Amino acid sequence: MATDFRSQNRSRAPLNRQEPTPEPGAVIGRNAVRELLRSGRDVDKLLVQRGERTGSITQLVAEAIERKIPVIETEKAKLDGIAGFAPHQGIIAYAAEKDYCSVEDILQIAADRGEPPLIVLCDGVTDPYNLGAIIRCAECCGAHGLIIPKRRAVGLTPLVGRASAGALEHLAVAKVPNIAATVEFLKKQGVWVYAAEAGGTNLYRTDLKGPCAIVLGSEGDGVSDIVRKTCDGIVSIPLYGRVNSFNVSTAAAVILAEVARQHHPC
Repeated sequence: MATDFRSQNRSRAPLNRQEPTPEPGAVIGRNAVRELLRSGRDVDKLLVQRGERTGSITQLVAEAIERKIPVIETEKAKLDGIAGFAPHQGIIAYAAEKDYCSVEDILQIAADRGEPPLIVLCDGVTDPYNLGAIIRCAECCGAHGLIIPKRRAVGLTPLVGRASAGALEHLAVAKVPNIAATVEFLKKQGVWVYAAEAGGTNLYRTDLKGPCAIVLGSEGDGVSDIVRKTCDGIVSIPLYGRVNSFNVSTAAAVILAEVARQHHPC
């Protein structure tokens, strides 16, 4: 006698298969990374599995080094997480959300507008939401560009673009190997550079009308010692509560609004 399996009251657990969900901006696998490098697009960094320097990875790493793209060795478990457990073949790249410009380009933007330069430098900001918020503040306050370091900082990821609420499309961003050296270069171009740190001159008593650049530090350590010593001065926001500092993106809003007020008096 034939058995009717449909008549049996058996529950079947649903299949719970999820598609891999890589991190936004991650370009995964050797072929995808190779085509990204060939495209000429700006690349923030290359992640390579520790000990994995065989076959085509060697060539891809060599090309990245030649283009001065940071190459970071990391563990397989981290690559698995970034790739959403999709096959990554030991290599992942992060492409920039938009192409970077040069510091000279930013100065030229100011010259073309007939305005004294207003530039923001981020010395080691690692949180994409903070960087996106700073970009939004800078654009709203009429800054001519923003400068970020190549290493130990977040680049122009899709998350940064979203956090900027569209401002990234309207602000020039340069990526440099050394913030301190860039400060020295700006000073030679006649730009006065101020670190935003505690213990400096009261922001509201500082003349910021001319060519001006503001350096914002990392979330944990602030502006690094070497960069702070390179700057022309330090400006501080007066505080009246018990907490001793603002979040970096909040500080950016306060400081840049004051600089904009001085650059564009009513």
